[in-house]
Amino acid sequence: MYKVLVTSRSFGQKSHLPIEVLEKADIEVTHMGQDFNLERFETEVKDYDALIIGAHPFRTEVMRGCQKLEIVAKHGAGVDNIDLVTAREMGILVTNVPAMNANAVADLAFGHILNLSRGISIADKRVHKGEWKPYTGRDVFGKTLGLVGFGAIAKNVARRAKGFSMKVYAYDPFQESVPEEFRDFVSLVDFDTLLAESDVISIHVPLTAETNGLFDYDTICRMKKESILVNTGRGGIISEEDLYQALVEGRILGAALDVTEKEPIDSGNPLLTLENVVITPHIGMYSLEAINAVGMICAENVVRGLKGEELEFRVV
Repeated sequence: MYKVLVTSRSFGQKSHLPIEVLEKADIEVTHMGQDFNLERFETEVKDYDALIIGAHPFRTEVMRGCQKLEIVAKHGAGVDNIDLVTAREMGILVTNVPAMNANAVADLAFGHILNLSRGISIADKRVHKGEWKPYTGRDVFGKTLGLVGFGAIAKNVARRAKGFSMKVYAYDPFQESVPEEFRDFVSLVDFDTLLAESDVISIHVPLTAETNGLFDYDTICRMKKESILVNTGRGGIISEEDLYQALVEGRILGAALDVTEKEPIDSGNPLLTLENVVITPHIGMYSLEAINAVGMICAENVVRGLKGEELEFRVV
């Protein structure tokens, strides 16, 4: 019997169907997501044939000890926590699910845009503290949205922005042209133009050597003073130390983060002291529809991988 270790906290939590797919294929399922412990993971993962992994680290030296491991299925899109080079060397298959959560993440990103622009959660917290006084926010309608990256999620954010009559700038060096659907309101621009002219900047790129620390102090200070920064991509793309410094100096209006450099975020992180910073616990894909779709693809890929069949969304 094959054995699969599940470290994603949401896999199979809203629907039992992905687990049934594995069990029908005579694959024993071990859950570690809800009470995940990195030390325990690193000790036990070597005993498994397959891994359905969340966002936690999978260190190279730990992977090298996994001689039984045949496939790693990322329960989500980003694979920056998996050493793809080592996986390829060891013959370990790697898959992800890059598109199924595009609507869920786009909803969250645009929700953050609306919330931070109008100060919804700020005003709510004040009321809960007994302060009944207005908070003066800023309109989203008719403003300029800058998208860093123009993949599936960013395109869905652009679709939502169209309903607010927003002008959209997209910076993506891998895109040569804008699809016909977007040509009347989306323009491809260089990074400097996006920084200087956007009222809202939303990040939708993976964490790579090129994007790590992309938004440092100097970059943030090149944004409009009344702009907001939204990140539903990966935490390391923004330097949190630099973001804090820029915010306390009033360089930008505020920031909304669904991802942080360290997850869970440290309780002493100074960003938590700022009223104009909204932080959610990496919930971008946490809609019922997205979780179920991603879980099914992960389960089906594990079954196919262990059977030697063709995989969907193969990375390695």
